[in-house]
Amino acid sequence: MTGLDRSQTPKTRPMPHKRGGIVACLDIGTSKIACMIARLKPSPPSDALRGRTHAVELIGYSQIQSRGMKAGAVIDLGECEQAVRQAVGVAEKMAKVRVESVLLSVSGGRLAGQLVEAAADIRGGAVTPADVSRVTSTGMRHATGEGRTVLHALPVGYTLDGVKGIRDPRGMVAHQFGVDMNVVTCDATVARNLMLAVERCHINVEAMAASPYVAGLSVLTDDEADLGAAVVEMGAGTTTIAVYSGGRFVHAAGFAVGGQHITMDLARGLSATIADAERIKTLYGTVITGGSDSRELMSVPTAGDEQDLPQIVSRATIANIVKHRAEEVFEMVRDKLKDSPFAAEPNGRVVLSGGASQLTGLVDLGTRILGRPVRVGRPLGFGRLPNEAKNAAFAVPAGLLVYPQYVHLEHVEPRHTRQQIKTGTGGYFGKVGRWLREGF
Repeated sequence: MTGLDRSQTPKTRPMPHKRGGIVACLDIGTSKIACMIARLKPSPPSDALRGRTHAVELIGYSQIQSRGMKAGAVIDLGECEQAVRQAVGVAEKMAKVRVESVLLSVSGGRLAGQLVEAAADIRGGAVTPADVSRVTSTGMRHATGEGRTVLHALPVGYTLDGVKGIRDPRGMVAHQFGVDMNVVTCDATVARNLMLAVERCHINVEAMAASPYVAGLSVLTDDEADLGAAVVEMGAGTTTIAVYSGGRFVHAAGFAVGGQHITMDLARGLSATIADAERIKTLYGTVITGGSDSRELMSVPTAGDEQDLPQIVSRATIANIVKHRAEEVFEMVRDKLKDSPFAAEPNGRVVLSGGASQLTGLVDLGTRILGRPVRVGRPLGFGRLPNEAKNAAFAVPAGLLVYPQYVHLEHVEPRHTRQQIKTGTGGYFGKVGRWLREGF
């Protein structure tokens, strides 16, 4: 068993309420890499986003074409490393700072969330922080299978002598204490290689977070998270899901079908090159069939010999190809949600994010297949976001910048803290190199 299997990916320290700082994040996707650098400043909580303690001011960002990635996983380390260097370099130049560590999103590796219950007898009568940590640790290890690593271990609620719904059990008296928690795991190999691609650029990975969770931190209003919502992050190579209930992140799921599959369907169906298919999808991608538009004809260059005449296709043909795959994605989402706590939230809404969520007509199609109100989410509560970063495609990197304000909700394995003291770095940077060395 390697050092990363059944253990936890790096976790950053919680953001102190009264201190600010500069945070950098990387979203290494299948089709694009986004790097954002922001200054976090303490701010009074707003009514709409009560959990946020800091204002996020973007000072540098970049978005470039991804290389060496497939379905959210690294398939060519050298290519991926070069692309990361390029993305970080552009953002650094704009921000006029040097990036030493980043927060990193994970969308591949078969993301899965499991609700786990763990319980233990209390020796001293009153519940101590050590009891909480011990029981949570046991639950987390129990939920982590062979070859998997933990991205998040989030207590959802506590139980004292069978009484559920305890918010904070510390100091309370009981014979038996239990915790219900959401443990989110992914394939250890996928996490390790993503991390390695970044480490090879001499950048430390300060924390890793599940893409749909951080997308939720950026696009959901407090009310939506309280009433129950599912965030569906529609990327190029993966579609990932985070379920929120009672204001907390309670479930995660994902599968390796995304916007790139629509591109490939178009390339096959129209005998076009992949680049032409991507352009057609971006310009004319819609799931709405019928109407006068569908009778409109357009010429598409044929893949292969340049002497071949372009073919004439109708907009209806394109819409049908796109719609067919989009329906399949929503049907898979519907199946994943059926097996999640979201099934018990009759009024819960679905919020779409990610680049592939921007296809015309997707909201109506999603509403019909999922039988829920659906909207497209965009990053909320950010000052000075450039226009191109205000859309759903930037939900994940924007959410990573908010993430340090929510880290305190998560359980962190004690061994991290021990290593932090041993390395004397005052951060998790010393630990990261060791974590990688253990893994190889």
